[in-house]
Amino acid sequence: MILYDIPDIRLFWSEDERFLKQFIGPHIWQKIKFQPLSRYPPLINDISFWLPSEAYSQNDFYDLVRTIGGDLIEKVVLLDEFSHPMTKKVSHCYRIIYRHPERTLTQDEVHRIHQAIEESAVRELGVEGRF
Repeated sequence: MILYDIPDIRLFWSEDERFLKQFIGPHIWQKIKFQPLSRYPPLINDISFWLPSEAYSQNDFYDLVRTIGGDLIEKVVLLDEFSHPMTKKVSHCYRIIYRHPERTLTQDEVHRIHQAIEESAVRELGVEGRF
């Protein structure tokens, strides 16, 4: 507990991915400082869109989400990739997990951020929204 600045011994029995991922490092001597976890519930929203015919990078989408959502974005995961059999268009569906470290977020707050992400993805990445 002292080595990593962990405030509560019960965390050592945690199976929470947010806790466990903090201690993955290339070697045992790497200096790691525990980052407190939020006890507030997450809000989860999905977004799906058709990819543009030109080059598309998932990393560009991840960057866009984190730029708009900032510290409220806990995780972004590609849930599904679908290729239409007739048109050969490809669709991606992402799950965005929002969580504030110090308070409970409202669905209205998250909806405004999520809508800004949708609009920016269409404008900046050239995707065709399925929302």
